[in-house]
Amino acid sequence: MKKYILLLFLSQLTWAQQPTKRIEFEAPETYPEGVAFDKAANVFYVSSARLGTVGKVTKEGKYSELYADKTLKSTYGLKVHPDGNRLFVCAGDANYSKFSTPDTKKKMARLIIIDLKSGKKINDIDLSQLIPGEHFPNDLTFDNEGSAYITDSFADAVYKVDLKGNAAVFSKSELLKTAGVGPNGIVFHPQGFLLVANNGTGAIIKLPIASPNNGTKVKVDQFFPGADGMLLNDNNTLTLVQNAGVNKVFKIKTSDNWISAQVTESTSVEDRFAFPSTAAMAGPDTWIMNANFSELAEGNNVPSKKFSIQQAVLNPVKK
Repeated sequence: MKKYILLLFLSQLTWAQQPTKRIEFEAPETYPEGVAFDKAANVFYVSSARLGTVGKVTKEGKYSELYADKTLKSTYGLKVHPDGNRLFVCAGDANYSKFSTPDTKKKMARLIIIDLKSGKKINDIDLSQLIPGEHFPNDLTFDNEGSAYITDSFADAVYKVDLKGNAAVFSKSELLKTAGVGPNGIVFHPQGFLLVANNGTGAIIKLPIASPNNGTKVKVDQFFPGADGMLLNDNNTLTLVQNAGVNKVFKIKTSDNWISAQVTESTSVEDRFAFPSTAAMAGPDTWIMNANFSELAEGNNVPSKKFSIQQAVLNPVKK
């Protein structure tokens, strides 16, 4: 009887330590950083920090190339526009591109807009001239009118691109500044402000649309160094992806309109995310892009062929 109980305990322990469901796909050398879900087509779109392409992944794990452009070096955050017809893609040359050149390294900053029906580029907006210095267009979001807001992690700025494609500096708040990678994940809140994750400081910044340089830090019970992609689940709930060795996903809630917030749920260490970067909702499920950037940082001589989008299962945090 004791032997049976021990075996049952061990089997339960093994089961408990299994990582959550993954959609694995073969896309050699891509190292996808961004992920977005297209409800109409029932597919994920993924970027490529190494090759600069944009791919399409079915829920069954079939990868195909949606868009390729020899002038692109790396693609990062991407989002389906609220109109459902276009894909907006952050394109730069920050770190891991196979095709990096001195003319583009830390200089390129473009917003690529792709027509989802044809797979063709319909707009290519240069953001690099808005602010002098280094650039890293990293993530984006849309407001109620459909204008886009793009984080530049090296320029410590947020840009705005309106419906006509006009680009301008939206915010250079002091709270966006840090050494290395700065503003990263970004979401629009219907109450009229942006929430921005500062990768370097680990803070969440609230930027009012009406006065974007007068930002405030959301008072949270912990910091998130390596904070990457974010999702706004509802007005009072935020999902945040953290890498930099933590490799977990957190659910954060507010009761005072993002003056302060508390971590209420998180994923488990046993889920073994591989440098998680960004998140997408597919129905009720949250899916996380495993970017595998640790391999590139360590100078891996044999680039991966397979990558995965992993389901995030969050459990209450013990206080």
